[in-house]
Amino acid sequence: MSKPAVTELLKAAVDAVKGTERTGQAAMAEAVAEAVDSGRHLLVQAGTGTGKSLGYLVPALAHGERVVVATATLALQRQLVERDLPRTVDALHPLLRRRPEFAMLKGRSNYLCLHRLHEGVPQEEEDGLFDPFEGAAPTSKLGKDLLRLRDWSDETETGDRDDLKPGVSDRAWAQVSVTSRECLGASKCAYGAECFAEAARERAKLADVIVTNHALLAIDAIEGAPVLPSHEVLIVDEAHELVSRVTGVATGELTPGGVNRAVRRVAKLVDEKAADQLQTASETFERLMELALPGRLETLPEDLQYALMALRDAGRACLTALGNTRDASVQDEDAVRKQAKASVENVHDVAERILEGSEFDVIWYERHERYGASLRVAPLTVSGLLREKLFADRSVILTSATLKLGGDFNGVGASLGLAPEGIGDDDEDAETPPWTGLDVGSPFDYRKQGILYVAKHLSPPGRDAQRSDMLDELAELVEAAGGRTLGLFSSMRAARVAAEELRGRLDVPILLQGEETLGELIRRFAEDAETCLFGTLSLWQGVDVPGPNCQLVVMDRVPFPRPDDPLMSARQKAVEEAGGNGFMAVAATHAALLMAQGAGRLVRATGDRGVVAVLDPRLERARYGGFLRASLPDFWYTTDRNQVRRSLAAIDAAAKKG
Repeated sequence: MSKPAVTELLKAAVDAVKGTERTGQAAMAEAVAEAVDSGRHLLVQAGTGTGKSLGYLVPALAHGERVVVATATLALQRQLVERDLPRTVDALHPLLRRRPEFAMLKGRSNYLCLHRLHEGVPQEEEDGLFDPFEGAAPTSKLGKDLLRLRDWSDETETGDRDDLKPGVSDRAWAQVSVTSRECLGASKCAYGAECFAEAARERAKLADVIVTNHALLAIDAIEGAPVLPSHEVLIVDEAHELVSRVTGVATGELTPGGVNRAVRRVAKLVDEKAADQLQTASETFERLMELALPGRLETLPEDLQYALMALRDAGRACLTALGNTRDASVQDEDAVRKQAKASVENVHDVAERILEGSEFDVIWYERHERYGASLRVAPLTVSGLLREKLFADRSVILTSATLKLGGDFNGVGASLGLAPEGIGDDDEDAETPPWTGLDVGSPFDYRKQGILYVAKHLSPPGRDAQRSDMLDELAELVEAAGGRTLGLFSSMRAARVAAEELRGRLDVPILLQGEETLGELIRRFAEDAETCLFGTLSLWQGVDVPGPNCQLVVMDRVPFPRPDDPLMSARQKAVEEAGGNGFMAVAATHAALLMAQGAGRLVRATGDRGVVAVLDPRLERARYGGFLRASLPDFWYTTDRNQVRRSLAAIDAAAKKG
């Protein structure tokens, strides 16, 4: 029998969720089906409200081969597995005459480890740690969490942390979970046959659709040891996040605390000479880090080279000694040994990587108020890695509401390792695989639903968060809107200054990120029309409040990366040295992506109305302003402050009428 048309399948799926057919969704589904069948790659920009999940799930399920769907956020993973996939599979079953299976797969540390639960955490006496189930007071928060985890282990079928309601603290979860490096392995573990992480892997092997996250996808690609089952199609949702997530996985870090932890863990398991060697190297490194100033290291200072060589050599000696010694007096020695090996391997590998000084790596010192100094190393670019590991042997579909920056897909494509669209299409030996970009638009009428206002009369922002003219403008806009404002700031300091200032001026509630959990802040913002919510990075992408309670989205300035950001400035410099425009390729593209995400917070449903206000005159005056504006939804554009106040007041009055 011939396969049902993708349009017929999509109609069945949309009917099953009681939705309405959307032109963009249908165009997306047909393009995904064509790309998957032909083995090509596809970048799809699907605006808010398109229903992109069905736009890729329907053709993926119809294809019949195994598909991996990778997303950036836990919320979307859960939506796919708990809502979208079950409904879509039920709807397509009669037409496909088969019932595709689906499963979720996460990193090992997301699953309860039965060995840790029953045998306890390997002890580190210097830490003053206790057996969590024996020593934690049952009345303490930690004690209560651990008792709950023990009870839950008898009930849960998945062992997945996210299935535990309510959740537990990170500290409690760390007592009952392991990383992949710390895991004993199913064949060596007394609880291997019952292991939740292994069971999740087995379910994934049998599934037609595997839902995972960008981080696990990156680990699968980078580390060479396959985590995901082989698959013919990869769909990357929230694809605008992929480069930063892959960069995060490929970043190495050394801290005095991490090195000290390795010393403590290995001390009882190796001979005294090897332990002393690592202890001495650790002390030298710690003294050096106390003096470390934040910033990029284009060449390694001599004292840092010696400290890293000492760490590398001591780490190698400890790893050799770990393989040669066994100590029957150490309780649960295999788990203790595995944990120690994981810590020492990280110290050795990162030290060695930094010493190698690859031209493709960026090395820098970072200093955190709470955690102190760290030495970090990250790839200058992940484009070559993605080109080689991601696009080589499968059809890849990348989708997001924001992939088309400055009017085309080439900026995002380049960051992913793809040549400009169309180049290499007819060349089988081309270095970069051929791909197509498609913008399916949005069901929203942005020009009628929203206004983009740029306050061109303000002074350009400097380094000072206390911009008095900007704060005056912000207060007037919020007052005209009757509250209902999401304030997106380029720094936490700027958000704090604005919140404190407006709390003294206006009679509307101002919520500030950090004063409560993010989920609770968003809930309170969504429930009360007068309430405003101010914050920084996670709010630019993480707020979905349709309706009249979010009618003004304010950006205090164009969110360029900090000039002293070592990785971004190194990437910009590399583009310039290759003859390109580093500012546009790196800084402006970074800002465009964030601004597009931020502006997307305004219109979340067909009835939404409002204003995106950018309190930075450079969006109108600077040469790059056109590129940034072309990356935003096609709102009606103005620089007339009086017109915007009248519009906000009218929108507020209409919302109050109901």
